[in-house]
Amino acid sequence: MADQEHTYKFNVSMSCSGCSGAVNRVLGKLEGIQNYEVSLEKQEAVIVAKPGLDYETVLKTIKKTGKKVNSGSVDGEDRSIEIAAE
Repeated sequence: MADQEHTYKFNVSMSCSGCSGAVNRVLGKLEGIQNYEVSLEKQEAVIVAKPGLDYETVLKTIKKTGKKVNSGSVDGEDRSIEIAAE
């Protein structure tokens, strides 16, 4: 299971190009991303992750920008957007 790529999709509240730019920047620095697309119009970020990059890591990275993540999915299946306490 861990040795395949996954598509993570997040619905993110972004009100301007600065917001989507912030999400773009953090995703651009994240290791393990095959490719990604941030759409201000659709209010979403779609990430194709290489094997080994888990959903929660990407979720935490997007949340670090301070943007509100409204929903998330992995390969089309809804996932929680709560981050487990460490």
